[in-house]
Parts: sequence; C-alpha cells; structure tokens
Amino acid sequence: KRQVSTQSTWVLRINKMLSCAGADRLQTGMRGAFGKPVGTAARVHIGQVLISVRGRDTHKQHMMEALRRAKMKFPGRQVVVQSTKWGFTQVTRYEYEPLKYIGMVRPDGVSVQIRNKKGAITKKNCLMQHQIDEAKRIAAEQHVKDWEAGGT
Repeated sequence: KRQVSTQSTWVLRINKMLSCAGADRLQTGMRGAFGKPVGTAARVHIGQVLISVRGRDTHKQHMMEALRRAKMKFPGRQVVVQSTKWGFTQVTRYEYEPLKYIGMVRPDGVSVQIRNKKGAITKKNCLMQHQIDEAKRIAAEQHVKDWEAGGT
C-alpha cells in the first residue's frame, strides 16, 4: 500500500510575450496578463512527507529501492526514512504486537483504533489495564535488547 501525501493543485500560468521586431504593435503589455495554464504543482514545506509506503519486512529492500528511484523524479533533495510506526498507524512496532495479543487494537481501514481504558470499573477493565502495562513493559525491554544488539 502507498499514500501520496501531497496533491498538485497550484496551476502554473504563463503570459507569452513576443520578442521580435514590430512586437510592440501586437502586444498589450501587462494588460490582461493572467496567463494561460501550462501545468500544475504542489507546494511543500521542508521536512514534509511526500510518499508513504507500507509492506512486509521481507519486501523492505524492494520498497527502499523503489523510493530511491522515485526520489530522482522530484526536484530538490529527498530523503528515504524507515518509520518506527506499524504501517500507517500511530502505534510503534514494539507496541503493536502486545496490544493486538490482548485485543486492544481494532482494524479501521488502513489504520487501527486503540480501545480506550475508560468505562465502568469492573474486574475486566482492571485486568485489561494490568495487561496493557505489562505489554508496554515487555515491548520496552525488547526494544532495549534490540538496540543493544545493534538494531534500531
């Protein structure tokens, strides 16, 4: 799956001017100089995400190569970055698996929704909060182990 974050909505225009002898009799200068449309462009800011791609870890090299080739088509300097998030969600890779195991995530199109911890105080909700805390602790320990092993 891929997402293109920007859309080319700005219309580029040109006011053609003649540059030959006698052109002053044919032109009107800046009167009615709105111009004819010649193309479109997107206004982007420094650091803005242009394209997002998600896929399986086994296809990582192919996706990185595709993005490396795609960045040649854009003007300026583009950087290919691997996110720490799970797909297009706001959950990190280390938090997603434990939350999915205890049933805290619900699929929502290309993203997921996280169940909130609000509601009636019941034995189930108290147990669920304990499971969430335990899952986050395990994810943090795994992240530290991976970092010490030289991973990201």
